Amino acid sequence: MSFSLPDLPYAYDALGPYMSAETLEYHHDKHHQAYVTNGSKLLEGSGLEGKALEDIVKESYGKNQGLFNNAGQHYNHIHFWKWMKPNGGGSSLPGKLQAAVDSDLGGFDKFRSDFLAAGAGQFGSGWAWLALKNGKLEVMKTPNGENPLVHGGVPLLGVDVWEHSYYIDYRNARPKYLEAWFDNLVNWEYVEELFDAAS
Repeated sequence: MSFSLPDLPYAYDALGPYMSAETLEYHHDKHHQAYVTNGSKLLEGSGLEGKALEDIVKESYGKNQGLFNNAGQHYNHIHFWKWMKPNGGGSSLPGKLQAAVDSDLGGFDKFRSDFLAAGAGQFGSGWAWLALKNGKLEVMKTPNGENPLVHGGVPLLGVDVWEHSYYIDYRNARPKYLEAWFDNLVNWEYVEELFDAAS
């Protein structure tokens, strides 16, 4: 049992001008590949071989930091690539998801502003999330490779705010990256798929 790097679901240049081919090549081929390579090595002899990735993430959290860091980031990135698509974004969400955003998060505009603030306010490396927790939608942020799985939630949407995700394209302007990402790249159909599976 070892981790393997998934192919991107689109061409390297498909997300321009919001995310460049250069960023995707580095991020997918180098950074994600490193989590896969290191995670596979650390999985050997951990007692978690053969388990589902979600279980490896949850069971290594707080017990096997090296494995957790790599498995967590592997999990996060498998979804990160699918959370984006060419001509994504926009404010029209699939019906059931929109209803939950309205009832749990105070509507789309408030959700957008809270999500962007979570990403901008995450000190150092980490992620901002839309998660389902205790049957309700929640905006969260986590440091490093942590995700809602280890905090009792199910990740439905996550944005990577490690510098390697945006520095080539936006330098240190993380808020600008977050706005461009949310407004132009989010694959709401995939968010809905995860929401349906989790609810």
